[in-house]
Amino acid sequence: MCSKFGTTTKAAPQWLRLDMVNLRFTNATVVLPDRLQTGAMVEISGRIRAIGQGASVDSASSPILVDLDGKYLAPGFLDLHVHGGAGHDFMDGTADAFRAVCRAHLRHGTTSLTPTTTVARHDQHLAFLECCRRFKNNGSGGARVLGAHFYGPYFALEARGCHPGDTVRAPVEQEFQQYLAYADCINRATVAPELPGAEAFVRACRQHGIGCNAGHTHATFEQMEAALSWGVTHVDHLFCAMSDRAKLRQSQTYPMRGGVMEATLFFDQLTTEFIADGKHLTRELLLLAHKIKGPDRLALITDCNRALDMPDGEYLFGPKDGGELIVKRDGVGIMPDGQSLASSVVGMDHCVRTFHQLTGVPLYEVVRMASLTPARIAGVDKDLGSIEPGKSADFVVLDQELRVRAVYLAGELVHAA
Repeated sequence: MCSKFGTTTKAAPQWLRLDMVNLRFTNATVVLPDRLQTGAMVEISGRIRAIGQGASVDSASSPILVDLDGKYLAPGFLDLHVHGGAGHDFMDGTADAFRAVCRAHLRHGTTSLTPTTTVARHDQHLAFLECCRRFKNNGSGGARVLGAHFYGPYFALEARGCHPGDTVRAPVEQEFQQYLAYADCINRATVAPELPGAEAFVRACRQHGIGCNAGHTHATFEQMEAALSWGVTHVDHLFCAMSDRAKLRQSQTYPMRGGVMEATLFFDQLTTEFIADGKHLTRELLLLAHKIKGPDRLALITDCNRALDMPDGEYLFGPKDGGELIVKRDGVGIMPDGQSLASSVVGMDHCVRTFHQLTGVPLYEVVRMASLTPARIAGVDKDLGSIEPGKSADFVVLDQELRVRAVYLAGELVHAA
């Protein structure tokens, strides 16, 4: 069977139906924001019409029945921080790359995402933004494009991680105003608060309705507190590429200062995210983040590069012209010298499984961190992120091992495993 997007799949099992109009899912374990509802029924027609128990859903329509036989019906995942997949990076700046990455992540349960930039040249960022506008307005043939996460290039050089160093720079108004001409297709933007020009950049973004993040930064606690007053509300990949007391102490006299990590955990108004691929963070750090920030201020992300669903080997992180060489090995991206990690190589389904298995946090909370919480951070929670009447019928069907069995986008079956 071939989907409308041209992806070859196996013949659909009996519990899958291709019809997108008036579907009724029965015998579902529905993953709601605060609980699992077993033996449930969900009726949709592009959007969610009703949720009920057993035969309690009443409708004058004659829906097509989809018997899930106890499988989980979860809201489609939403990824706030994703660079690539299937051999492509969004920073390749081509329609083919955007389509390939969006289709790849759809297969892993991500129904909406914010394509994320890397450090690159000015012209490469403009090409990326052109593509982002096109696919936000016209659809991608895969996961829904919510708008860009303008992530690089405004990083602290010493905190750039696997990003290329020669085009790391501070924000300058003459340049960033050209990016803000694409404000209609930018969802969030990242900056290191300690950089000259960071405040002007954040304030300009906020005037255009763009949410602002701190990331790839060695800012002090005090600099983070100042950034909050400018309009920064979110911090990229907690524990990764950021300062803490230990990093700052070598260049400071007493009393010691806290850094980005301490500020992120301290300020309730800051949301954050983390990579739960089982490689970047230990179980203890996952539990610490969950305990302090809680599932409503903590989002799962993939931070995935182009090596998703690709064999082990060498890949470029970022654009093909000027990207940084990385290696996929042992289920993660690493730098060629083997001394540090270089983003993940997994989809959101892997992160949900891994976080749940490592921590024992209830599944509904884990799914919330992959759906409703990122939807709130992205400002799209009125339409996406949870299974509630009136919202778009974006679903991922998971089996008992939390493997993706099907993905529905706006009520249409777009992937079947």
